[in-house]
Amino acid sequence: MSYVFYPGCSLEGTARDFGQSTMAVAKALGLELPELPDWTCCGSTAAHQTDPLLALALPAKNLAAAGGKTVAVCCAACYSRLKTANHEISASPDVRRKVAEVTGIDYDGRTPVLHLLEILAKDIGLAKIAARVTRPLKGLRVVSYYGCLLSRPPEITNFDNAENPMLMDNVMKAAGAEAIDWPHKTECCGASYSITDVSIVLALTREILSMARAAGADCIVTACPLCQINLDMRQKDVAKKFGEEYNLPVFYFTQLLGLALGLEPASLGLGSLVVDPMPLLAAKDF
Repeated sequence: MSYVFYPGCSLEGTARDFGQSTMAVAKALGLELPELPDWTCCGSTAAHQTDPLLALALPAKNLAAAGGKTVAVCCAACYSRLKTANHEISASPDVRRKVAEVTGIDYDGRTPVLHLLEILAKDIGLAKIAARVTRPLKGLRVVSYYGCLLSRPPEITNFDNAENPMLMDNVMKAAGAEAIDWPHKTECCGASYSITDVSIVLALTREILSMARAAGADCIVTACPLCQINLDMRQKDVAKKFGEEYNLPVFYFTQLLGLALGLEPASLGLGSLVVDPMPLLAAKDF
């Protein structure tokens, strides 16, 4: 099973542990993810807030380079931008023409784009994943945090139920963990306000952490680099401002899945997490 992999900027920078654990899990499951040659930034938040045409042209250039092969992506922001470009270009001949003028490529907006969670849960299948698990995450209570971009807008991403997505929950269950139902799985963490107005991020992050703790979670699992940074790195700031200690490890789903598949913590980038996950993992005998 093979897909063209679009890593995006985060997986080779601030979320290198996400990229590392993704490759480790893919190898363990026999999933081929050759990297898209000469890929460029998708534009992320900056482009679509400043130049709508650039926000479509950047992902279109990458999608055209895939040559019609299905593109696999992990970063929620990249996923959103690639899917949005496909949606707008395929729906409007005028948009398609303008993007072609900028890129020099007449891209039709039809290259398939799948998030790794979709590939794991649907293409590989939960039963096959469960059969590969050698170190089930028994007794680990997790809450899956999807954030804003994976399931919204539903008419563009077509990812899962927009208000109650379950793909990550189901992958965690296949890994042997207990996926706890909770109401904040798609609430905003403040996203890039972490750069411009930290007070917004601290207030929203506090709500998410508080609800995760109230739900009885041992940890949070996510699929978004920016969400992971906000929920992990900002816990010390939340404690300082509100006097509330959470000490909740915030994993990428690939890190926990990798542990369940018997991979070593060092190969999954667990040392990069701000809230040290090792005491929790030791307590659970993982």
